[in-house]
Amino acid sequence: MGRRSYMAFLAVIVASALFQSSIAQTNHVVGGNSGWTIPSGGSYSSWAANRKFSVGDTLVFNFQNGVHDVAQVSKADYDSCSTTNPILFVSTSPARITLNSTGEHYFLCNFTGHCSAGQKLMVNVIAASSSSPSPAPQPSSPVTPPASSPSQPPTSSVPSPSPASAPTPSSPPSPPAPSPAPSGSATTYTVLGSSGWTIPPNGAVAYRNWAANKNFKVGDVLLFNYGNGAHNVAEVTKAAYGSCSTTSPISLNTTPPTRITLKTSGEHFFICAFPGHCSAGQKLAINVSGTATAPGSSATPSPSSTPSPTSTTTPPPPGNSAPSHLGNRGLFATIFTSFVVALLY
Repeated sequence: MGRRSYMAFLAVIVASALFQSSIAQTNHVVGGNSGWTIPSGGSYSSWAANRKFSVGDTLVFNFQNGVHDVAQVSKADYDSCSTTNPILFVSTSPARITLNSTGEHYFLCNFTGHCSAGQKLMVNVIAASSSSPSPAPQPSSPVTPPASSPSQPPTSSVPSPSPASAPTPSSPPSPPAPSPAPSGSATTYTVLGSSGWTIPPNGAVAYRNWAANKNFKVGDVLLFNYGNGAHNVAEVTKAAYGSCSTTSPISLNTTPPTRITLKTSGEHFFICAFPGHCSAGQKLAINVSGTATAPGSSATPSPSSTPSPTSTTTPPPPGNSAPSHLGNRGLFATIFTSFVVALLY
């Protein structure tokens, strides 16, 4: 019994060390809920600023296949947005890249114009914190792992779009403006809110959900925010919308921000004319009512009476931001049980 007890105690020490090393790694979902796309209003440098990246951690890039990709490059290529000689290239989502060395690591999207529009990320990786001292208090080591869990929420609970939502509280004072109702009744809708006019992770459903609860009227304004040279806005017919054709658009706007005044009632259709963007879900269909209270010219003063909260009610759908440590714990439990049983028998 003495030998068995000693071996069982030794198994606890070894298993504790394995458990500590398994929870030391962290999954960082790049861009949080917005995923890996062309940022509108924010930047990936601000996303990375509040995070600690250690050797062994993993970067998870969620993106639309065929529309984005991930290339790890040198600093020179990062600065010039060149992908001539990538260190690593992944074209299938989700792309999981493990940080195996300390220092600065550089990533960008290889699609034309995406890097220059802001789809690039630099992270500074430090050495993994030593977990060897922690096994010293062996009996308590199984309890200490949960203490490291609170360090995970900041990874996924601080999505990059959050800074863009800050202006929301400042806009409520503007509602008093509608007092001169005769000419200030138009509303400005920022398409897809803080995410802007881009390819959402879940495709066209994001735009359908965004438009579903809104009452568009003649005289209202659609505001499209996007990266210059990375997207555009084409108003098209219903047939062209269904087939993603931009052969004969009703109008084409290439300079952000694009403001389009809704001058007629009925259905209106908008797509991005960049190759592959419409088919990947960057398309919007809305129905405009004919209850106009002012002619088309009334859209001019609309900015002074249009609270932005109406355009930020639907945040981007969540990405795959769950930590991966739960799977490690299950594996640890299986290994530990088998090890102790082998020692006892």
